[in-house]
Amino acid sequence: MPHINYFLRFPSKLRRRARRSRLAAMFILLSTIFIFFTPFYCIYKPPTFLIRYFQYRWPDILWHVPTRSKIIALSIDDAPSEYTNEIMQLLKDNNATATFFVIGAQVPGREGILSNLVRNGNELGNHAMHDEPSRSLSDETLTSQIQSVEHMIDTAYKDADSELSNPKLFRPGSGFFSDRMLAILDKLNYRLVLGSIYPHDPQIPYWRVNARHILSMLRPGGIIICHDRRSWTLPMLRKAIPEMRRRGYQIVTVSELLREVKT
Repeated sequence: MPHINYFLRFPSKLRRRARRSRLAAMFILLSTIFIFFTPFYCIYKPPTFLIRYFQYRWPDILWHVPTRSKIIALSIDDAPSEYTNEIMQLLKDNNATATFFVIGAQVPGREGILSNLVRNGNELGNHAMHDEPSRSLSDETLTSQIQSVEHMIDTAYKDADSELSNPKLFRPGSGFFSDRMLAILDKLNYRLVLGSIYPHDPQIPYWRVNARHILSMLRPGGIIICHDRRSWTLPMLRKAIPEMRRRGYQIVTVSELLREVKT
């Protein structure tokens, strides 16, 4: 009889061992997926604590502005383009403004667009001369490019007969920076501006996905980074901007965000 009981228990022990093995395998698989995908997710949607750490670690760089007021800055890189006028009209229709970061090589023939942006309450930032990683440029080349675009921006403010002047904001091509670059910008009296809400719209050409990304990351004092020169930017903003306004957000330039917080 004891032998019979032993054989009756044996299958149930095997089942328990098999179940434990399956659970262990599932745990290892889920842990592997978590470890692999978490860094990519943090790049795609950086959590608030990470943005705060960046601001603490690099205080000279503008990532976001601490505030409880429902105000947010919209910045648009790679201006001007054939889409800029429509973006400007969309902003005007929604009582919103933005900081347009200018690529110098795209300005010839579109000087009037820059002046109109300023006349309509927007501001112009410096994005160097070409769509390339600014960090890879030599000190002399980067300085020369910033100064060339600065002249274009100064001219636009003058032509617009604006009471304001060039805010001297710089965003590096590709978003990467170095201590060497920060030293150059300090010498030229520029502030480097990055941001906290980035839908990766140069790489992701799906306006619905990008609009949802922006809306899911809205935080007071945030800085949105998006891009001109893409056909999907305008429909993305047509979706995101009215919804931001409906949620009670004031959409402003980077300088307006800084002024609002200081007052």
